[in-house]
Amino acid sequence: DDYGVLVALSEAPEGRLRMAELADQVQESRSRLSHHVSRLEAADLVTRETCPEDRRGSWAVLTPTGRQAIEAHAPHHVALVLEHFVDRLDPADLATLTR
Repeated sequence: DDYGVLVALSEAPEGRLRMAELADQVQESRSRLSHHVSRLEAADLVTRETCPEDRRGSWAVLTPTGRQAIEAHAPHHVALVLEHFVDRLDPADLATLTR
């Protein structure tokens, strides 16, 4: 999903990851990720840059617009995770999950 790609990039140094590494992190095939990043590029959330040391590879880079989007959506996402998952666990289940 878009959120997962944007989170991975926002947590990466300089907001950039090699496409292969990003595919591994978001658990998408390289081909699927390429199409996914193309959609994010069209929305100005991500851009691609060639790797100067390896012309066959490329970087996915979070744009300023992408960073603003993830920062705007992260609190809502966290609230939903709390509401629909964490808050539904009893203390014993939460302790088990934490351990």
